[in-house]
Amino acid sequence: MNGAGAMAGSGLQMAVAAGLLALIALATWLKVRGAGHDGSEKDVFLAGGGLSWLFVAGSITLTNLSTDQLVGMNGNQMLLLAWWEISGFVGLLILAFIFVPIYYRNNCTTVTELLDRRYSGDTTSVRTLISALFLFGNILIYLPAGLYSGGLFLRALFGGEVPLIAYAAMIAIISAAYTMLGGLRAVAVMDTYSGFGVLAIAVLIVLLALAAINWDFSGIPPERLTFFGGADSPIPFHTLFTGMIFIQIFYWSTNQNITQKAMTAPTVREAQKGVLAAAVVRILIIPVIVTVPGVVAFKLLGNVGDSAYGLLVAKILPPWLSGAFAAMIAAAVIAHTAAVLNSTVALYAVDFHDKFVGRVRDHWRLSAIVTVVVTISSIALVPLYENATSIINLLQQLNGLSSMPILSAFIVGLMFRGVSGHAATAGVVWGVALYGLFTFVLQPRGVVTLHYIDFMVVTLASSVAAALIVNRLSGGRASLINRAQRA
Repeated sequence: MNGAGAMAGSGLQMAVAAGLLALIALATWLKVRGAGHDGSEKDVFLAGGGLSWLFVAGSITLTNLSTDQLVGMNGNQMLLLAWWEISGFVGLLILAFIFVPIYYRNNCTTVTELLDRRYSGDTTSVRTLISALFLFGNILIYLPAGLYSGGLFLRALFGGEVPLIAYAAMIAIISAAYTMLGGLRAVAVMDTYSGFGVLAIAVLIVLLALAAINWDFSGIPPERLTFFGGADSPIPFHTLFTGMIFIQIFYWSTNQNITQKAMTAPTVREAQKGVLAAAVVRILIIPVIVTVPGVVAFKLLGNVGDSAYGLLVAKILPPWLSGAFAAMIAAAVIAHTAAVLNSTVALYAVDFHDKFVGRVRDHWRLSAIVTVVVTISSIALVPLYENATSIINLLQQLNGLSSMPILSAFIVGLMFRGVSGHAATAGVVWGVALYGLFTFVLQPRGVVTLHYIDFMVVTLASSVAAALIVNRLSGGRASLINRAQRA
């Protein structure tokens, strides 16, 4: 294609993308415009508790399925990464049948509120610390990494003339507008509407990609086609039975960004239906769309890393359809970013502002202020991720700094009684320090050679042990809660 033709094609892509984004915004507005707003935290952060199972499922799916998955996992260009999504099915079942009833029974807005009800004595320290860790992860990891991968995809699809940071800023600004004007209700509705389009076109891309190589995987190295990862692979096979399950329990059941969506339904049963619907999508569709295109891109384009998905889409889709997919991807990134922004504001408002600044009289106004600040910081941090070899592997490793220590507090709080909040705090601090030492000192120097997924088990177990030991030394007596008491 000559220069004029390329510019025309790119212009058509952008026009289709802009038109579909506007259509999604209009449909979302028409759906949520009649909802009353009282400025309460349930209104802003839980959509008033009025979402049906369909919107719960859509919101959970699109909060997770952003360019972190489509770009990052396909960027590894190997089928092995499907295990993250396959094991996620188990994590969603645990959320549906174990954690959803607990959150609803305790009338939680944030997952940290559950800790207030499970620990004895002063619980401010553990709740504040865990909320701070969530905020740290959202502001420094989830938001800028999501904006980076979204900008990377759009730049690969539309061409490299526009700086990546410009695409990231555009996504961030639109996401902030959804968060400030519509709250979680608007985010969940947009998630669901755009989700249908994302999944449909993503499946079409898989079929077109396979057709482009005549369904012939010959010439692709075996290590890129196997599901049994070696010791030096991103997911060694044995880690599926060590740290993987605990990563999934944390992500799907105790992570504010996800569980908040499960708490937006009017009843436990409606919430469970939504979570189970998301689980069905997770096991039937997601593993294929986040791995197969990357492998095909390896055969067609070579080892192109995180640019694989965008380059493949640009190669196999006609301009008008790639523009439609760009709109769906942009909508997914916008919805993901807006959802994380909303969770971030919820954590700050409920766990920090109320306690340390003053009572929140209007959560909409506070949401707008915090959203603007967090959006600016997230855009500024995007360049830090441009040198990452693999965005998805980097994210998974960095998540260990907070995921296992946080999960230890929930395990101790739900499985033991008589444990103080201070003891749980000590366990969390120990876990963060231990995993940080492993990641930044011991592993780079070859002192400890365990895979980071294996070391997450070490971190989790020692964090639980540290909490129980500190509780005992401080005069407390922990006892295992039996099944009848838990119920």
